[in-house]
Amino acid sequence: MSNEVALDAVDREIIFHLRQDGRLTNVELAKRVGLTPPPCLRRVKRLEESGVITGYRAVIDPAAMGRGLEVLIDVEIYANDRKTVEEFEDTVAAYEEVIEFRRMYGRPDYFIRVTVADHAAYETFLTGRLSGLPAVLRLESHLPMKTIKTY
Repeated sequence: MSNEVALDAVDREIIFHLRQDGRLTNVELAKRVGLTPPPCLRRVKRLEESGVITGYRAVIDPAAMGRGLEVLIDVEIYANDRKTVEEFEDTVAAYEEVIEFRRMYGRPDYFIRVTVADHAAYETFLTGRLSGLPAVLRLESHLPMKTIKTY
């Protein structure tokens, strides 16, 4: 949250329902949280304007897009100077295969989640792009067995 906003039980319920289905109409959302549509819409707008709700997007099945293999990568880097770190982050963030990219406290330095078509595509990504970056010290790949819950 960019601005600290006091959230009451109704705000939390609005957020819960929008996380489940961001395409709910205001009328349906209002019904689910026990409000009439005008105050429900005001609350949603307040949550958006205050930065609690940061956007809406479609959740896409990676396999339907030809990216059925997901790999989680731990990355440690050599550098700790600002310029090298920023260049590394800008480069990795621009890769289409990267769907999540986080700087971590401690080790590893970064956590990267990628989706690709298959093992050959991952090898190409890893050897042709990621491992060739000058800042990279160590990479460790993890292949998920099963996704239990996503955001």
